[in-house]
Amino acid sequence: MSNANRSSVPAISFEADATLVAELIQDLHNEQTALVSADLDTIEQMVDKRVELLQALGEAANVRYAALAAAGFEANENGMSKWLELRSSPVMDDAWIKFQKQLAQAKELNRLNGVLINKHFQRNQEKLDVLQGNTSNSTQMYGKNGQSRGGNSSRASFSV
Repeated sequence: MSNANRSSVPAISFEADATLVAELIQDLHNEQTALVSADLDTIEQMVDKRVELLQALGEAANVRYAALAAAGFEANENGMSKWLELRSSPVMDDAWIKFQKQLAQAKELNRLNGVLINKHFQRNQEKLDVLQGNTSNSTQMYGKNGQSRGGNSSRASFSV
């Protein structure tokens, strides 16, 4: 195969994905630190970078999937697993396992950051309710889908 032909079919790799996931993990750690300290300026500055990082991750995965499809495999994680089975090496297998663990770590960090964001939101909502004179024990709760649902307490309300 000539160099021109080799360059037209991308090599199957997840190195770019792994590098970007490592960057995402660091970004999530930074976000968590900012959330704990309620550093809103830092959090706002992180938003654009996060969007770019997630887009780059999507593009890296698409390149990998296109390479898998060009090699006759499914263009998804199942195809990647089958490709790895056929080209198994301890180094490649260890790198893939490490990558999968990094993905799981990123998902967990994102979940924890979501919990922190929700706590900030609830605290702010409670403060707004007090400022608006809403002293009923009715609290605004949000489900996993972001839709509000009322959570009325049976305790008697009082005025401050």
